[in-house]
Amino acid sequence: MVNKLKITTVGNSVGVVLPREILERLRVGKGDSLFVTETPDGVELRAFDDEFAEDMAIAERVMRENRDLLRKLAE
Repeated sequence: MVNKLKITTVGNSVGVVLPREILERLRVGKGDSLFVTETPDGVELRAFDDEFAEDMAIAERVMRENRDLLRKLAE
C-alpha cells in the first residue's frame, strides 16, 4: 500500500494527516502515540506499545553496557 501524504502546518510545527484506512490498520486514533522507527528503506510507523517500549529500552541498555562483548561474539 502506498499513500501520498502532504505535510501541513500544525500550530508552530508541521505534521501529516493520516487517512482513516491507515489509522484503522494501525489500530490507533486521535490522542494515541506511534513508534517511528528508522529502517534501511526509510521509516516505519507502528502503534505505541508500552511493553514493547520497555523491552526496547532494556535491549538498548544491555547492548550499550556490553558493546565489547557483543562485538567479540559477532566475530
